[in-house]
Amino acid sequence: MSSTAIGVSLSVSSRIRRGGGGELDVERVLVTASPTTLKLNQTRRVVAGRFLRMKKRFHGTVAITKAEVDDGEEKRTSRNMRVGLICGGPSAERGISLNSVRSVLDHIQGNGISVSCYYIDPNLNAYAISSAQVYSNTPADFDFKLESLAQAFASLSELAEHLVSAVDIVFPVIHGRFGEDGGIQQELLESHNIPFVGTGSVDCRRAFDKYEASLALKEHGFMSVPNYLVQFTQGTEVDESEIAQWFTDNQLDLEVGKVVVKPANSGSSIGVKVAFGVKDSIKKATELILEGIDKRVVVEAFIENAYEFTAIVLDVCSASDCHPVVLLPSEVELKFHGSGDTKENAIFDYRRKYLPTQQVTYHTPPRFPIHVIKSIREEASLLFKKLSLRDFARFDGWYLTPTSNLASYASQTLTRSGDIIFTDINLISGMEQTSLFFQQASKVGFSHSNILRTIIYRASSRYPKLSWYNYDESSQGSTTMETPGDVQKVFVLFGGDTSERQVSVISGTNIWMNLQRFGDLKVTPCLLSSSLSNSMGPFPDKTESDLDNREVWLLPYSVVLRHTVEEVLAACMEAIDPDRARFTSLLQQQVKEEIMDALKNQSWFAGFDITDEVPMRFSLKDWVKLAKESEAIVFLSAHGGIGEDGTMQALLEDEEVPYTGSGVHASRICMDKAMASKALSHLSEFGVQTISNEVKRTDDIIHESIPAIWDELITKFKCLTLCVKPARDGCSTGVARLCSSEDLAVYVQALRDCLPRIQANSFSKTHGMIEMPNPTPELLIFEPFIETDEVIVSSKSSEKLSWKGSRRWVEITVGVIGKHGSMRSLSPSLTVKESGDILSLEEKFQGGTGINLTPPPTTIMRFVYTLRKEALERCKRGIELIAKTLGLEGFSRIDAFVHVETGDGTNKDVMQVMAIEVNTVPGMTPSTVLIQQVTLFVIHPTALAEQPPMYPPQFFRTLLNLAAQRVK
Repeated sequence: MSSTAIGVSLSVSSRIRRGGGGELDVERVLVTASPTTLKLNQTRRVVAGRFLRMKKRFHGTVAITKAEVDDGEEKRTSRNMRVGLICGGPSAERGISLNSVRSVLDHIQGNGISVSCYYIDPNLNAYAISSAQVYSNTPADFDFKLESLAQAFASLSELAEHLVSAVDIVFPVIHGRFGEDGGIQQELLESHNIPFVGTGSVDCRRAFDKYEASLALKEHGFMSVPNYLVQFTQGTEVDESEIAQWFTDNQLDLEVGKVVVKPANSGSSIGVKVAFGVKDSIKKATELILEGIDKRVVVEAFIENAYEFTAIVLDVCSASDCHPVVLLPSEVELKFHGSGDTKENAIFDYRRKYLPTQQVTYHTPPRFPIHVIKSIREEASLLFKKLSLRDFARFDGWYLTPTSNLASYASQTLTRSGDIIFTDINLISGMEQTSLFFQQASKVGFSHSNILRTIIYRASSRYPKLSWYNYDESSQGSTTMETPGDVQKVFVLFGGDTSERQVSVISGTNIWMNLQRFGDLKVTPCLLSSSLSNSMGPFPDKTESDLDNREVWLLPYSVVLRHTVEEVLAACMEAIDPDRARFTSLLQQQVKEEIMDALKNQSWFAGFDITDEVPMRFSLKDWVKLAKESEAIVFLSAHGGIGEDGTMQALLEDEEVPYTGSGVHASRICMDKAMASKALSHLSEFGVQTISNEVKRTDDIIHESIPAIWDELITKFKCLTLCVKPARDGCSTGVARLCSSEDLAVYVQALRDCLPRIQANSFSKTHGMIEMPNPTPELLIFEPFIETDEVIVSSKSSEKLSWKGSRRWVEITVGVIGKHGSMRSLSPSLTVKESGDILSLEEKFQGGTGINLTPPPTTIMRFVYTLRKEALERCKRGIELIAKTLGLEGFSRIDAFVHVETGDGTNKDVMQVMAIEVNTVPGMTPSTVLIQQVTLFVIHPTALAEQPPMYPPQFFRTLLNLAAQRVK
């Protein structure tokens, strides 16, 4: 079979037209005077060929002819290197794999590199996917659509045969099993002599298995954590006497000895548990087997009184030689903020690695003595060579203090270093935008694009058949095209002090990274914080009366790459501390000199493109004046609080500074949920409904009888289940389903105790973790809980997508974009809740969590199935009416309930749309559903091929241009 990947091969222009099908004509909202073009690929002729093939595929033609492939490939400019990105895989880390491949795609495409994307599902079925699918939140967002939206391969061998002719080199971005254990390297790449980035299969296998890796460490003279491979005799039976003997040999108490139980073949702390004593260890090892996480389980001593670190190793040699250089390591500091975790059970687990949390802080470089950092770098470099690793890797380990429980063990073992111990070897490190991989690279002068290209070019030098590639022409730069003329300054503002501030950091970082790819823009990331006196502690509420205490930091590249506001602020304080700055500068210089010495003669090394500047601090009002003096456009990405309630908008308007999003009046209305509901209450005849509500003062509720309040509310609404939320706060903050007065009592107690979050399953009905507003809101809004039907997505069932229920209400979320009075609706997404009845902040915005189906599948949405174009347009008209009534402009997100059996039959002229809430500064994270809506083909089939996706750089540039055209 002949097939082709759906690759990225287009030019991103500031003048993009999307016509037909009722969709937004973007050109009408762009600044026509801006001729800037950002080239993601140099070849325009491939564009037509690719979209022609897409048109045939999406209209039922699955097989792609050899002639069609040749038509695009033969005309490809010789200087383009064709890189194949492979993501997904069978492990629990496949969501993180999607995050990583999205980041890699964003930062390598263009300037001599063409990218094609491939996906391996949990059953090892292979597909060529559109790059638009990479912007999905999780693989579950599109798993069920693969057969219709992707090019399937009959086997891995057929994919390999395709790759031989379709790409020059493969970059595997599969974390865990099949990606780091040597599976894809052996079965797919080495067997077909396909060049690839990373370590070979044999060395992957030994380094990935935690038990085998520990044996390899000892073999090469390195210290390893005392461990035991649990032997299951029959099924899940364990010889208790053997593990008890191991406890005794390592001076661990048989009843309460503290250990870590982990799968031998799983990465990123998946399934890692803390156990106490022999019986608990066996219990938790058995659980891992029964959960199907792994067939091999390791028990190892819990390390105490030590400092955790992680280090990226970069091979800077060429051809088959190896010269590893370790970048600046990062110290991993676990913190505890009343989250339910304690020092007794806290570990650097999956959640702390990949989700924004105040429970972990990174320090790059570590706050260790300089001789310890030197030792870490030397040991990691040597270990990289001893294990025969290639291109790059990440090592996790510990610096043992003299009081560590392993200090005596270290002194008794004949190892190279008695105070450094390596525990985990990661062969394909996580590469999401703010990952440790990019943090450490930026600290020594590498941008995202530069470090990734350096790795790809270094890997290519290993293969003589890639010697044709002209590195000199393509390596000097990434995806930015310099343009003559004036440069427009842009300030991207994110952060703040609301419960959504961590999402805001991800959003702002994403916007900044995409906009800085335009050569005619100078984009500065800006962090909104409270005053210095409060910046390192809990965030108090700030209103207009104390705006004088607010601060904004202008951030350099390396400081932005953090997971939380608190981390960014800590990095700012470290950067302006003279002693810490000198310490960091000394280490930076050492690393850069090592890299330059090794790469100075390599034509593929572009040099360093990031300077480690010092962050600058301004009062909020001085920052607004700076924006005015700089003639900057402000891109607002501070969710909730003063960033979304009209306060910031008013400050900017007073100084005539253009900004993105809705104006003062619309922002104020939409932030107040009760006010927004009232503003829409007259639209029922047009099919737009609102939910009845009751607003109560929090202080009154805290001091009144909870059963009496509950009885009053359920009597008024004539229902048994309520939804409670802050009346004036952002998306998903403090939103909970209450099924009894006892549930209300739990919620009120959390407010009384000022808890940062309510732990999962604290109420009578199953739910996920609920982020609570900080500080306690003045007003709460209660409303009847709208029961929606259950949409189930399963990768294990033959029926991957199913519907349960007869209420016929579903929840959608949709973006609206355009000018004031003429906002246009994108195609809605059907929201699927993974943990209870309320979408969490993570499920809405964090990559690797939550499921969104874009567009709503025909097998689920009856109105889409029966009258696809007409009914969908009615739904979108209802959304547009909401936007117009509220006075929205720029871009906003609307959440609503839709009744799927309206807009059909006798009631076909009216689609029932029930507004939930409107966010005027919506999340813009790389995986938010709104990015999916603008990147996916989201219109009816007859116009499908006429509407190429709008990728994030175009999208954010469009919003910027709308801001520039703002009409007062």
